[in-house]
Amino acid sequence: MERKHQGFFSALKDEVVRGLSPARSRSSSPMSSLLRRRKKQNAPPFDSFIARSGSLRPMAEALSPLKEGPNEEESNTTSRGDGRWSHWKMKAPVVVSSEVKSSDLRLLLGVLGAPLAPIHVSTTNPIPHLSIKHIPIETSSAQYILQQYIAASGGQKLHNSINNAYAMGKVKMIASEFETATKVVRSRSSSKAAETGGFILWQMNPDMWYVELALGGSKVHAGCNGKLVWRHTPWLGAHAAKGPVRPLRRALQGLDPRTTASMFINARCIGEKKINGEDCFILKLCADPSTLKARSEGPAEIIRHVLFGYFSQKTGFLIHLEDSHLTRIQNNGDEAVYYETTINSFLDDYRPVDGIMIAHSGRSAATLFRFGETANSHTKTRMEEAWTIEEVAFSVPGLSVDCFIPPAELRFASKNEAYQVPPGQKVKTAVAAATYNGKVPQQQKSHASSVNNINWTVDV
Repeated sequence: MERKHQGFFSALKDEVVRGLSPARSRSSSPMSSLLRRRKKQNAPPFDSFIARSGSLRPMAEALSPLKEGPNEEESNTTSRGDGRWSHWKMKAPVVVSSEVKSSDLRLLLGVLGAPLAPIHVSTTNPIPHLSIKHIPIETSSAQYILQQYIAASGGQKLHNSINNAYAMGKVKMIASEFETATKVVRSRSSSKAAETGGFILWQMNPDMWYVELALGGSKVHAGCNGKLVWRHTPWLGAHAAKGPVRPLRRALQGLDPRTTASMFINARCIGEKKINGEDCFILKLCADPSTLKARSEGPAEIIRHVLFGYFSQKTGFLIHLEDSHLTRIQNNGDEAVYYETTINSFLDDYRPVDGIMIAHSGRSAATLFRFGETANSHTKTRMEEAWTIEEVAFSVPGLSVDCFIPPAELRFASKNEAYQVPPGQKVKTAVAAATYNGKVPQQQKSHASSVNNINWTVDV
């Protein structure tokens, strides 16, 4: 049968047969060399997709169609679960032009693009059995709540059977408010100021992940091969995250129950609270001092990073996630400047995918608060994001570890060697890259000037 489209994993198989790694031939992402093989002239229109999980739905302009499951031409003879690579094809989010100011776009991508969780966790570590002996009541209560969450989201046996996972969705972001000591500027037209885009997320055991997020005229790539976390932005190039390997926060937003449960293993139950009228237990975890020290570098010091999870008493699901981290920066004897980033995420529309409960929509509100030692030097920027999940699949056949290889400039550099970013700049990590961009001004004269001087990558 003549095929109009070459499947993603069929192309991957061809590369493996020729002894080539997908990462060796890519230009900017692990999938790019394979994606170019797809015939653009035969790409199906957006409107031809069905709006439901497990199939294709209409996409925003910033996200090209991504197919999960059998090709139309093969649907009569094959099934999704028969293990053939030809059933899978993918196209990464496409960068389109943007009407939003570049400073706002950099702010949105820098804060909401690919933030990380506070601490290192490994899904290979078993979930401990519930115990109430010789441990504080706050800890034993948290363990009980986690057991309920694991059961509600599919069960530990099913979670452990998953080798890899894939998700695709669309996002809408906006920098909605900017505040200084003297005035507050709000976005006049939320529809015109909002940026629409999309993302893809791949995960694989143990502790590997890769995400691409396209928004406006820019795209952010980030990934982890289990040993190194990295991120690539148009304004900084590729840079490594300092400190231990940590999960992607977006995966904790209802997409990865097993990693979420592992994240809160050592959490404490600190009380109850109503979220959108629903009674919830609150679990709290903090990054330990050694982790904070490992993530700090030069003039940038991570002072704290705290994560709160709100688990429904009725359903057991995680329905609200809040984290906050505080960074202190001091350059060459100048006064210290502090950045406090807080992200509140609300998870909704839990539906089963192959027996695992996945949150198919949600929204986040992020606040970046900059303040110094002087009374009138503070600024506060509020950003908002709404997302929907279009595609989810587990145990995708043929996914290789080669798809999670870091960029060459990081892969071949030693740990003590400066990484190459835009020409003329030498940095070691994201922290060094951010501090290299210039001293933080003591006062912000305008919205644009303040955004341009925000430390984008103090903590990725």
